[in-house]
Amino acid sequence: MQTTIAENILNVTLLEPRQKHPTIFFRFDELAEGESLTIHNDHDPKPLYYQLLGERGNIFTWEYQEQGPEWWIVKISKRIIGESDETLGQIAAKDLRKAQVFKKYGLDFCCGGKKTVKEACAEKGLDVTKVEQELQQADKLPASRPLPYGEWSLDFLADYIVNTHHSYVKKNLPDIRAYAQKVMKVHGNHHPELVMIHQLVEEVYTELAAHLVKEEKVLFPYVKELVAAKAGTQPLHATHFGTVQTPINMMEMEHELVGKNLDEIRVLSQNYLLPEDACASYSLLYRMLDEFEDDLHLHIHLENNILFPKALEIEKQLIK
Repeated sequence: MQTTIAENILNVTLLEPRQKHPTIFFRFDELAEGESLTIHNDHDPKPLYYQLLGERGNIFTWEYQEQGPEWWIVKISKRIIGESDETLGQIAAKDLRKAQVFKKYGLDFCCGGKKTVKEACAEKGLDVTKVEQELQQADKLPASRPLPYGEWSLDFLADYIVNTHHSYVKKNLPDIRAYAQKVMKVHGNHHPELVMIHQLVEEVYTELAAHLVKEEKVLFPYVKELVAAKAGTQPLHATHFGTVQTPINMMEMEHELVGKNLDEIRVLSQNYLLPEDACASYSLLYRMLDEFEDDLHLHIHLENNILFPKALEIEKQLIK
């Protein structure tokens, strides 16, 4: 294999060790925005990723095209000025298959969805190259015909959230609350974490009971007014809260509080690991909590990453 300038391919193995990184940096700096350099190496050049990020900043994308055992081939592209990394929430809003990658690594794409992949990985000490590679691989997975949430009108999406996710909370959270109390009373002496889990479930119940009412009685009706005003079917009325940003800020804050409680429950339960003396109620409680968390992640994702940003954009257009 030879270095081919015309195709912008660099065979790093042909360079002396002390010339490798300086040559790559020189070739990268010569790239125009949107252009790429493909490097060929005989081992994983991951240290180069972090050096490039540290010395040049977040101005490139990194894509593995081959990973051993003989060759590691990486395509490095220079970003276009003004083009920034998408946030976790934006990525999940475009393709929910990638939300499974975030879930695998414990990256919060709903409550913490305003962080980039690099920021979220740095906070958790994760290997960002591995996470980004799995996100790229998710593009190649067979399409599962997911629901096109991002294409729905906001009034329809609001109704869907109420009929699907609010209904789920109202149906299942009282049962979770009852089992949390029952299991604590029976097993709490031997498993003291159940006391805290019960308290956290009570906090989630109290928070969501009021939260759903505020969305159904205040925020979602106003979102529907925004849709109707944009369509020209009715005027937009003045509200006591001024701009939709006010209730959205409150809803996002409450989402974060509930999300943190469920994160803490998962830690206390060691990812819902059942002890040897667990009874049927104990097992049911953990299964229901796990399923509840899954549903809540999608629920909050639909609001934080799709409904709320679009409502803000419509209001901005209407009050120019």
